[in-house]
Amino acid sequence: MPVPQHIEFIHPQHFTRNYHRRKAPASLSLFIDFFWETDFDGLWKQYPDGFSDVLFPNTGYTYLINLGTPFVIQVGDRKFPMKTDGFLPRQKDIETHHKPGNRLFGIKFKTSPIIFEKKINFAEYRESVFPLSYLADAAILKKVKAAGNFAERITILTNYFNHLLQQYEGSLHPVMIVNEILAHCEEKLDFGESVETLAARYKVSSRTLQRYFEIYTGISTKKALQTLRIRKAVELLVAAPEAFDLTQFAYYDHSHFYKHLKLFLQKTTMQKLPAHLPILAKLHKL
Repeated sequence: MPVPQHIEFIHPQHFTRNYHRRKAPASLSLFIDFFWETDFDGLWKQYPDGFSDVLFPNTGYTYLINLGTPFVIQVGDRKFPMKTDGFLPRQKDIETHHKPGNRLFGIKFKTSPIIFEKKINFAEYRESVFPLSYLADAAILKKVKAAGNFAERITILTNYFNHLLQQYEGSLHPVMIVNEILAHCEEKLDFGESVETLAARYKVSSRTLQRYFEIYTGISTKKALQTLRIRKAVELLVAAPEAFDLTQFAYYDHSHFYKHLKLFLQKTTMQKLPAHLPILAKLHKL
């Protein structure tokens, strides 16, 4: 029998009430979106056999630090049993299966500052979960796990990443360009400009901008912006379907929007969306 599921955007109260979450300080906001930690102690009576949490595709990466017992995470259609810590590219939808004894701490990165310490091509890290030991300092992971609470873990990691960035201040210009573009498009819902226009604004070529995005996000400029766009569109669609206007997101007609929605959602995830939403009625028939 399938366990109960909580789905991003559709069950917002679950994610608000049962996860600690704190935005990164200004000094790290170029790289880190937020820190989070599960807080499921009050749920096991309701879900003695466990439950799963589903997240839609996103940009960036997540560090998963296991503070409890083994768990299972599904990336797209592939399941990964996790006994230790993981590095998770966020380009696919994910479903984490939680059972009593599980406890996770995570860092949601926009782009990873580890790029300065290690010569990594993040484009090679896709559609899987990788051992975090490949990327993270073992001593820091040990300190994080030994810390007494969520706030202490954040302090340890904030100090660590601040020290790391201070050593590479002169190398920040390309990643600032990437993050400024992502932030502007997401906050202003401005998805109508071409990659060429964006590149010209920063006085770089389209090819150079493409290289920056692939280095720091693992995907192309176009793919990153398309992912942000469809995420924002789905978020509004689910929250207020009667107010949804696809032209607000630079989709020029329904077929254009549905094309991107089908690419964004895995078939299994589409089946979990409420079929009664008016704009999804057509999608469920495609």
